Amino acid sequence: MGKLKGSRGQRETLKFEDGSSKSLGICGWILVVVSFILVVITFPISVWFCIKIVKEYERAIIFRLGRILKGGAKGPGLFFVLPCTDNIINVDMRTISFDIPPQEILTKDSVTVNVDGVVYYRVQNATLAVANITNADSATRLLAQTTLRNVLGTKNLSQILSDREEIAHSMQATLDDATDDWGIKVERVEIKDVKLPVQLQRAMAAEAEAAREARAKVIAAEGEMNASRALKEASIVIAESPAALQLRYLQTLTTIAAEKNSTIVFPLPIDLVQGIMAMRH
Repeated sequence: MGKLKGSRGQRETLKFEDGSSKSLGICGWILVVVSFILVVITFPISVWFCIKIVKEYERAIIFRLGRILKGGAKGPGLFFVLPCTDNIINVDMRTISFDIPPQEILTKDSVTVNVDGVVYYRVQNATLAVANITNADSATRLLAQTTLRNVLGTKNLSQILSDREEIAHSMQATLDDATDDWGIKVERVEIKDVKLPVQLQRAMAAEAEAAREARAKVIAAEGEMNASRALKEASIVIAESPAALQLRYLQTLTTIAAEKNSTIVFPLPIDLVQGIMAMRH
């Protein structure tokens, strides 16, 4: 696909180049010759109007009597023009970035969100950018806004929040395909922010809080269940050995004494209390 687009752009450029100087006509060539003679007569004053300088990051499109000169874009550096018949348009070839204004979009699941982004593009073919469209920058900005609406309108809210990178790549491919005839290359598209309605934010926050509380209760219940199983196994072990219960009592006393409490509760064995009560009776 990229090769087909490139060849199509080359064919358009060749059409401009081949059909320019050959179709000036007799009157056109007469005007060019007269203009050149005037430049020679007024030399060296005219040289300041004939020599133009184009910067490294620019290209110049020369229209001679309304037609693009053979060779397409000129520059960078010096070049010669005829001041009476030639008109020059400079095209910036650097990467340009612009913000997509926040767009109010209705998602596939009927949720209204505001989404904005940023687009990076550059002019790849200066001749097409001048000859095929009136204002390439303004057209690219408007196309980016409509593309953002069209792409996000087919997505659910969850997809917009989680698949930003995929959405950005889809937008880039769509924009690059649409602007190929304009000589523009879209290099990068990024989704900056997704703003949700306040009521939806509260609902999502309540849902997240309820989910966290539910998970906390499940974890607490699992802990209680595991603790009860451990106590059951411990009681079975203690029941098999009466001395283990006495050792547990002593361990409890040691723990209480370590905390330096003023009151110490000493648990008496139940068997000992029953024996004392039987002797009194």
